Amino acid sequence: MSPEHHFTLYTTVMGPNGWKVAIVLEELGLNYKSLYLDFSKNEQRSPEHLRYNPNGRIPTLIDHKNNDFAIWESNAIILYLVEKYDTEHKFSVENFEERAQLLQWLFFQASGQGPYFGQAAHFLRYHPERIPSATERYQKEVLRVLGVLDSVLSKREWLVGDKLTVADMSFITWNVSATTLLLKDYPGFDLEKDFPSVYKWHTKLLKREATSKVYDTLHALIRSGSAEK
Repeated sequence: MSPEHHFTLYTTVMGPNGWKVAIVLEELGLNYKSLYLDFSKNEQRSPEHLRYNPNGRIPTLIDHKNNDFAIWESNAIILYLVEKYDTEHKFSVENFEERAQLLQWLFFQASGQGPYFGQAAHFLRYHPERIPSATERYQKEVLRVLGVLDSVLSKREWLVGDKLTVADMSFITWNVSATTLLLKDYPGFDLEKDFPSVYKWHTKLLKREATSKVYDTLHALIRSGSAEK
């Protein structure tokens, strides 16, 4: 453990879920150290990590200023961070109904975006044989989720409460995967043309200082050869 840091974040280089937690930590100005687990060596299932996260996945966050409190599942981590440390509600909301909507979008991201985008990535990049029907199914789900977001963002600037919140931040990293990998070679796909409101929203999020800093770190790790093969 690193008690000189407020938090230790167990994560991995190429997985989007750890990076979305890093974005929230950066936005809140919280001090943390990232430990990048090598999935090719099964480090996520090491005894050291499993004692904090019995699911053996990432991300896992340890709060050293709260008796080494451990929390896992990315959106549970995000909720913990804003409920404990965003006391001024800079990136969260106070109103009961708006909080319900914030939870709604975090649940949609966790159940509707992450799993389907992840399956698209699996069949495009990692599955040992090509299964066109599976690839097409999950790419169409990626498009469907982008359509849901676009239908809402065409009427409002942000997802909840007319302000930037962690609900918006939670979608950043998998949307990057959609545009750079999952739909990169999809016939006729053009995010700006097909989903103009998502494009505008996503572009604003990518330009934020915290997001830029996190992606600079990711790209530096990739250049150094730290990404899993």
